[in-house]
Amino acid sequence: MTHLSVNINKVATLRNARGENVPNVQQVAIDCEAFGAEGITVHPRPDERHIRHDDVFKLRSLVKTELNIEGYPSEDFLNLVLKARPSQVTLVPDDPSAITSDAGWDVAGHMEMLTAVVDRLKEANIRTSIFVDPDPEQIKLAAKTGADRVELYTKPYADLYEQDPEAAVAPYVIASETAHRCGLGVNAGHDLNLSNLAFLRQRLPYLNEVSIGHALISDALYLGLKDTIAKYKECLKK
Repeated sequence: MTHLSVNINKVATLRNARGENVPNVQQVAIDCEAFGAEGITVHPRPDERHIRHDDVFKLRSLVKTELNIEGYPSEDFLNLVLKARPSQVTLVPDDPSAITSDAGWDVAGHMEMLTAVVDRLKEANIRTSIFVDPDPEQIKLAAKTGADRVELYTKPYADLYEQDPEAAVAPYVIASETAHRCGLGVNAGHDLNLSNLAFLRQRLPYLNEVSIGHALISDALYLGLKDTIAKYKECLKK
């Protein structure tokens, strides 16, 4: 079974635009779970332009499924997650000022740092996931850090899907198989949507979780949050 983790950053972006508490980020997380999501994802950034640190602690006490916190492993980020103790931390390589993630880790170039970070998180009994491109060598190195999972960066898949779905998914099938052989769980995220998600799910032999935010929240503007989550979960059925 592939779990759906809803990234609610965009909800926080909308709230912050007005400076009040509408929409209510915490209530949206509760509703996502009630409508069938198996997890909630947030990516707090240093400038708190969407998810704020106080959101993280409020969500930690409210989320009944799994809370996944993404971020670059700065000392401030690590202090936050070690206090919050989420179900999972996903380590991403993007600069804190980046608009969104645009590549996976060069694990070889950051092996010492990533291994040290994974050790700290595992001591706190936090599941760790490393954000990577669908590159078997990077995945093998990610396993050597002691991480529990990798999250496959799926924008290249999404970009090529409409033109050639088989070519788009092929590297991800190999990546998923490689991760499984290395003892890693497999997550995926970035630009997944109602058009391309079902095909990815059908073709990947191992897929524990997808994290989807921008497309899902955008679809909810038209379909409503409850029906949108139902449609995404339908895509994840085998």
